[in-house]
Amino acid sequence: MSQDFTGKAALVTGASRGIGYGIAHELLSRGASVTITSRKPEACNAAAASLAADAGVPADRVLAVPGNAGDDAAREEAVVRTVERFGSLDVLVNNTGINPQFGFLMEADLNAVRKIFDVNVVAALGFAQQAWKAWLGEHGGAIVNIASVGGLRSTGVIGAYGASKAALIRLTEELAWQLGPRVRVNAVAPAVVKTKFAEALWSGREDEATQQYPMKRLGTPEDVAKLVAFLVSDDASWITGETVRVDGGLLATGTTG
Repeated sequence: MSQDFTGKAALVTGASRGIGYGIAHELLSRGASVTITSRKPEACNAAAASLAADAGVPADRVLAVPGNAGDDAAREEAVVRTVERFGSLDVLVNNTGINPQFGFLMEADLNAVRKIFDVNVVAALGFAQQAWKAWLGEHGGAIVNIASVGGLRSTGVIGAYGASKAALIRLTEELAWQLGPRVRVNAVAPAVVKTKFAEALWSGREDEATQQYPMKRLGTPEDVAKLVAFLVSDDASWITGETVRVDGGLLATGTTG
């Protein structure tokens, strides 16, 4: 089975809830051992315990490494501890993302914009560098960056976030070129997924929000997770440098929300 990850180890960043949690659960259910990160230690440790229970796997197949994705030492710790615990690091999923800025960019707090790019783009590169140095450079593997349809088309609402995701998509292409053939690097671009992170985009108006989607519903973490599992599997062995939309057909309508 080419999507059986038994014996493989994955690191999923920002995985205490939402899309990251869904990806970690999917990889665990297919046999992988998984390290998760998130900023708050209590939430990260609780998520690790919950993941093991939800996936029906031994607790020692899930490792929690709390830390801020924007911190160099935290990224290194997550990678080093993954290799020490599981003996490899075959899959990196850069899921951590923040969006503290909404609305008119001419009034945007530039420090907030800097933070968005630091966490959403620079940290993803930092994790890739650490993973390459610790394992991927010598042994190969796969990286998936969680982007957004906001990185493919303007929204008028989450401009700085969208610009950071456009940069992440471009980074994905560059890494695919530089790290091949040993490491494949792809991105996934979801539309609005029904999570707490995206709550401001759908809460209180879900029926209205879903009408612009040909599939007439918002996404779920599982929708993204199954695509990620495919992209890191041998079934996708000739796919690299790609950004795959998982958007319920939203961009086919010419809008982003």
